[in-house]
Amino acid sequence: MRVRRLTAMISSVPLGLALTVGFAAEAQAASAPCGPAAKACLDLSANQAWLMNNGAVTYGPVPVTHGKPGWETPPGTFKVTRKNRHHRSSQFNNAPMPYSVFFNGGIAFHQGSLREKSHGCVHLSKSAAAKFFGTLKIGDQVQVVP
Repeated sequence: MRVRRLTAMISSVPLGLALTVGFAAEAQAASAPCGPAAKACLDLSANQAWLMNNGAVTYGPVPVTHGKPGWETPPGTFKVTRKNRHHRSSQFNNAPMPYSVFFNGGIAFHQGSLREKSHGCVHLSKSAAAKFFGTLKIGDQVQVVP
């Protein structure tokens, strides 16, 4: 009896309303706090990052970790300066930094722990790091908001 009642309730919801609610939730989740020139957007307070094109989100949000106290990731607007698929840190005991996309001196997006904060870099999951690496080009704008 309960299954029939639930089925009747679900089938009575107009399709347009269900689709509208679904699209509104998706759009809200995908909004990014950066301007239209940004190709990558990083929100430090939300611990999220996005890839963008002309102000539209093309990928994300994805979870990130970033600089720990004393090694904070600075906010600002930067440009991608170099990329290295198999980078190893010369500063931190040859630590692996796969899929590195550098945008502020030694600060980069790269594959890393989503549980531990960094020495200023932006840690991404392996799949997100590969996507950022494959999408971002030298000279692309990166916006980091507090």
